[in-house]
Amino acid sequence: MTEVLITGAGPAGLALACALRQHDVAVRVVDKAGGPATTSRANILHARGVEVLNRLGALGDLRERGLSALQLSIHLEGRQIAEVRFGEVEGARLSAVFISQAEIEGELRRRLGELGVEVEWGSELVSASQDDTGVTAELSGGEQVRAQWLVGCDGAHSAVRRLAGIGFPGAPLVDQWLLADVHADWDRDRSGSAGWYHRDGLLFAMPMREPGRDDLWRIMCDVPRADEALTEQQILDRLRRLLPERTGLTDVRITDAKWASAFRIHRRLADRYRSGRVLLAGDAAHIHSPFGGQGMNTGVGDAENLAWKLALVARGMAGEALLDTYEAERRPVAAYVLRGTTANTKLLLGGGAAGRFLRDRVLTPLLNLPVVQRMGTDAASQLRISYRRGPLAAPVRGPRPRSGDRVRDFECLRADGTRTRLHTELRGRWAVVGDAPVARKWLGDRVVTLTPTGSGDTLLVRPDGHLAWRGTDQAELGRWLENALERGRAR
Repeated sequence: MTEVLITGAGPAGLALACALRQHDVAVRVVDKAGGPATTSRANILHARGVEVLNRLGALGDLRERGLSALQLSIHLEGRQIAEVRFGEVEGARLSAVFISQAEIEGELRRRLGELGVEVEWGSELVSASQDDTGVTAELSGGEQVRAQWLVGCDGAHSAVRRLAGIGFPGAPLVDQWLLADVHADWDRDRSGSAGWYHRDGLLFAMPMREPGRDDLWRIMCDVPRADEALTEQQILDRLRRLLPERTGLTDVRITDAKWASAFRIHRRLADRYRSGRVLLAGDAAHIHSPFGGQGMNTGVGDAENLAWKLALVARGMAGEALLDTYEAERRPVAAYVLRGTTANTKLLLGGGAAGRFLRDRVLTPLLNLPVVQRMGTDAASQLRISYRRGPLAAPVRGPRPRSGDRVRDFECLRADGTRTRLHTELRGRWAVVGDAPVARKWLGDRVVTLTPTGSGDTLLVRPDGHLAWRGTDQAELGRWLENALERGRAR
């Protein structure tokens, strides 16, 4: 029997599969599409996403292939009114990078292949039913699959969510957006993105990398909703007209489009992330405005959080109640992202003459302030996410990081004395930094012992890079592990 059946081979589904395989969990990944997507869709990987892919062994050369476009200039009536610079986060290793989602998925599939799993394309989930020991799923073509757990990573129109009867309330934010990845002939600096405010709406341009060329741009703008679906040619024709109108630039020429789409922006959040042996992750659990590029990063964060918990339960090392902490930790993150992206979208759209005045004359100029830019960089990075108030956090005070906080990557020593870095060792494993033999009693060979290069408390670090426990009292650590793992098994 398959241990975990994953539907959806986007970033969340592939990241979940990679993480589970690092924990030696048997998985199958199915997707109704006929093959991998070739269009870019999401195009920015923030620091949290970079860090997760690195722990999964799926970062590859994405940083070298992408663009580190870390600034945004905003224009109004032919003049620049703000230049936002997104600084490095804990060094260049974790800086945001513009890179196509298709390329990110390609690296995740490469890594998944190394771990012994290939995506099963053209395989759609038709039905699913569960009992006390597992889930029976029917795939297109009539195959019956028996799995211990079913995880829906199948997007905003998730079949898994529908079959599990999980609500997905929300509302549209914007009537319609046009988006296209185009080849454009214009004299524009490619070291950053640009946005233009216009009385009729917004327009944004972001540089994208393409081998052998330096003229690929992503163009986005809002328009009134059309009564009928627009063709790719209609979208391209409209962008050719709107680009000079909204920017005031007359020396720009769009030659062709690699991809174009018209879409509405919605905000939706699943009522719950788990129904028995069925769970949701990524866009199946939450969708929101693309401003800020938080969707893909939030989805891979879901996947890594769920993977280590599901692995412990599948191995009989923890009770099923541990899975409830997945929703308890990750749903508030999605709610926070929804609030932030919704507020940013409404701010950018202006909302009437008074709203545009506030945006243009008061709020946007504040973006020039270094302290505001630092706050924006930190928020977008998602590195400040903490589960300190979650059900697994130990009630301790003292120095940071505290239980539930993310632990920064740092240098330490392996048992043989060779130097390594903490996050390098967290590939499907927990880490003890210091001395904590009691951890092996509960986690077995899923824990690695490291020696800090300095002194301090012993740290027990979760596979997703968050601090489980810190201190010096081994009995206290034992109680934390028992509370987190064994108590759930007894229910």
